[in-house]
Amino acid sequence: MTDANHSVPTKVEITRRENCFKGFYKVDKLFLRHELFSGGLCKEISRELFVRHDAVCVLPYDPQRDEVVLIEQFRVGAMGKVANPWLIEMVAGLIDKDEQPEEVAHREAEEEAGLKFQALWPITKYFPSPGGSDEYVHLYLGRCSSEGAGGLHGLEEEGEDIRVRVWAFEDALQAVRDGKIINAAALIAIQWLALNREEVRGLWK
Repeated sequence: MTDANHSVPTKVEITRRENCFKGFYKVDKLFLRHELFSGGLCKEISRELFVRHDAVCVLPYDPQRDEVVLIEQFRVGAMGKVANPWLIEMVAGLIDKDEQPEEVAHREAEEEAGLKFQALWPITKYFPSPGGSDEYVHLYLGRCSSEGAGGLHGLEEEGEDIRVRVWAFEDALQAVRDGKIINAAALIAIQWLALNREEVRGLWK
């Protein structure tokens, strides 16, 4: 291998940025040149970027009962791709104010599921689709009591219609295996909990 194979490109030159659409979200068109693995800069390229608020997703978990609380709601992006666009997901929200991710986690837990978290365990941060979007997701495990959880929740003024259900952890993991849970954040969090459940229950029980 040559040194070029081990070099880490870091340089990006944005020559022009145009706004194509602006609503709750934005679409920008960027013209740029970036450093190549072999050295130097590439020729100018254009990329359209879906500009989104960063997001917070939390898997509510009761370590005493070994249960998770999941929500179901309609998702327009799933229409035409799967038979049922009502997806099984986790508590989630956008950081659209001057808030810390932990604040969003607690607020959304109450709004979407009627839950209160006693503690948050950071799982990871990730880009769900960096080829075309700048959204960055903060993923947590939230310690809660699942006793009495359930029912219909969400803010009517935000068009939310959310059904809350309590799942035995093994049932949620099986739903991942069976392809019934197809939301990326939920897939990552449930599989992370499968790998770390013993440690989590030991510290949270």
